[in-house]
Amino acid sequence: MGIVNVTPDSFSDGGEAYALDSALARAAALLDDGADIVDVGGESTRPGAAPVTAKEEVRRVLPVIRQLAGQGVLVSVDTRKAVVMEAALEAGARIVNDVTGLAGDRRSLDVVAGSDAALVLMHMRGDPSSMQVDPHYDDPAAEVADWLRGRIRACRDAGIDAARIAVDPGIGFGKTVDHNLDLLARLGVIADLGHPVVVGVSRKSFISRIDRNEPATNRLGGSLAAGLAAVAQGGDILRVHDVAATRQALAVWQAIQRADPDVDANGTEVTAVESADLI
Repeated sequence: MGIVNVTPDSFSDGGEAYALDSALARAAALLDDGADIVDVGGESTRPGAAPVTAKEEVRRVLPVIRQLAGQGVLVSVDTRKAVVMEAALEAGARIVNDVTGLAGDRRSLDVVAGSDAALVLMHMRGDPSSMQVDPHYDDPAAEVADWLRGRIRACRDAGIDAARIAVDPGIGFGKTVDHNLDLLARLGVIADLGHPVVVGVSRKSFISRIDRNEPATNRLGGSLAAGLAAVAQGGDILRVHDVAATRQALAVWQAIQRADPDVDANGTEVTAVESADLI
């Protein structure tokens, strides 16, 4: 899943795809690099970000979505507002990716239920303006899984078929570095919910806090390492800025796994990781 931020203020690439031509060029590059899905968002949800009105968000994303969908691109809309979801789906988006897990707007459940769109339910504690103010968990993986389980139940109750639902643990959204690491190391707890797992680690700040406080554009190595770890623990879809490098890293890693299954330090056979159709 390649990222197109149609915003002036996203944490790693704010302004790069803000104009329509730039956004379309960014999407074309992601597709050339091998993206399966293009995720279009018009509101930054970085820590401390100010909210954007629904009208402005629609103005930003709709022309991009309409043109990409018209070209046959599988488009995801990254939004927490029902009005934006409605407009995006009408314009041709086929996936709703909501950082609030359809809990941020009381109409969003009905909007998705009334469509045939696929859905990504992400976990976020708090909101972007406050989520990184002393977040606390006793057991991050278990608590995130419990919250996602509740949102899956709410979606099912609203008439959304289970086959349409994917989940995202929300790395960096109301979590410390240690919380993020726990979630990545124990991603199987999220995978055990029985839905495809989307993971967004690309260029996130926990990488810089682990190594040398690198700026967002210098976090490719950490992004690839975290992405491969996520796939090894049951992740199905990686939401990334750097599609070509991610695909190459996955291809080499999977080829190594297929070449010669071995035995790890605990005596457990390491089996082949087969390429999967994630859509």
